[in-house]
Amino acid sequence: MVKTAMFEALIESCVDNGDGTYTFTLEGNGYIIKDYAEISKIAQDHDYIVIY
Repeated sequence: MVKTAMFEALIESCVDNGDGTYTFTLEGNGYIIKDYAEISKIAQDHDYIVIY
């Protein structure tokens, strides 16, 4: 199955932790990230094609 996601929509799902990190949740899994660039890799690991 092909899954796609808009990069902007993925960024909007991030929650600022107030300490320079963000919590990013995808498919019920939470990830602590420091840079939005990490979102693409996480989404690709979940078999998403990220559209910029």
